Amino acid sequence: MIAACATMVGGAWAHAFLDHASPAVGSTVDAPLASVQLWFTERLEPAFSTVQVLGPAGERVDQGPSQVGPDDATRLWVALKPLAVGRYKVVWRVVSVDTHVTNGDFSFEVAR
Repeated sequence: MIAACATMVGGAWAHAFLDHASPAVGSTVDAPLASVQLWFTERLEPAFSTVQVLGPAGERVDQGPSQVGPDDATRLWVALKPLAVGRYKVVWRVVSVDTHVTNGDFSFEVAR
């Protein structure tokens, strides 16, 4: 009984935290990127989850709306314009299916 209550309480406080990303947080990439993908610890609500990618001068370099993966509700991705050499910032805000909001950012570098 206590274990069941603890499980229910833990689930009630669930948030979608960033698990991993491609490109990886803080990484340097040499190959061209077609998209940025982020995986979270909980399923996401597609209508309220977004990711933007900002270039070295603060301009948006993502194209099109961000999307939750149809095959994986924990994956959020956005297509990219062609990227030049420089540091890029990924800014995300997600709502998990249990309505909790989390947000954050990280950077990666293109060095080709």
